[in-house]
Amino acid sequence: MKDTLKTLIGQTLFASRLDQILLRNTAVIVTFHRVHDGAGADPLTVDVRMFEQYCRFFQRHFRVVSLREIVARLESGRTPHHELAITFDDGYRDNVENALPVLERLSLPATFFVVSQWVGTDVVPWWDSRRGVRHPWMTWDEVRSLHRRGFDVGSHTRTHADLGQVSGDAARNELFGARLELERALGARVECFAYPYGGRNNLTEANRALVKAAGYRCCCSGFGGINDPDTDPFRLQRVAIAPSCASAHQFAFEVALGRSLLTA
Repeated sequence: MKDTLKTLIGQTLFASRLDQILLRNTAVIVTFHRVHDGAGADPLTVDVRMFEQYCRFFQRHFRVVSLREIVARLESGRTPHHELAITFDDGYRDNVENALPVLERLSLPATFFVVSQWVGTDVVPWWDSRRGVRHPWMTWDEVRSLHRRGFDVGSHTRTHADLGQVSGDAARNELFGARLELERALGARVECFAYPYGGRNNLTEANRALVKAAGYRCCCSGFGGINDPDTDPFRLQRVAIAPSCASAHQFAFEVALGRSLLTA
């Protein structure tokens, strides 16, 4: 279906408030990676204007809450109803420079999943190296600042490991080690986890069990979908926001029809 038609249908669904019926008893979790201008065709980046448009759309049509609130609701057996949580993966510095001012201006909560051993380093991940670009990571001072300002910081492993491939002690080190490093830096508990790459095959069931053993309260994927009252907090579904989604209303079309075709 053409993007323009999806946008039109999405706009109609939310303008007529049909989303209140279609998304009744559900929670939506979205994830961003980078927020900055001039990225061209970069699939992981949305520009600042588009990010603010998304945030205003979320604020207008959903009850925007922290990821922790959604997890607590599912843990206690309470039915979600039209909530939405905003998350960020990897720990790019532009999240602080460009996304944070928008979130604070609109008083929106968010969770930032960081790769603990990339914080404050010059590491260039393979997906950026392949494109010949380098995007800086947050410093530890910036990560601590997020926490002090009331935002949640979550774990995204120590080195962005593919937990569909690593196992045993290596996986344990990624999961337990990242949590310990973050908690030492923040002086606070870290309870939320999002696994790198986020696909259906990027987390084995053995490693999902390790996520629980490491003391996390949830585990987020990234391959699309919405969460209903029966969703296991260790199988949370997230919709990855990317430039391939032309507008917030196209996102609305995908989510309201429960089809979330966006991929991480």
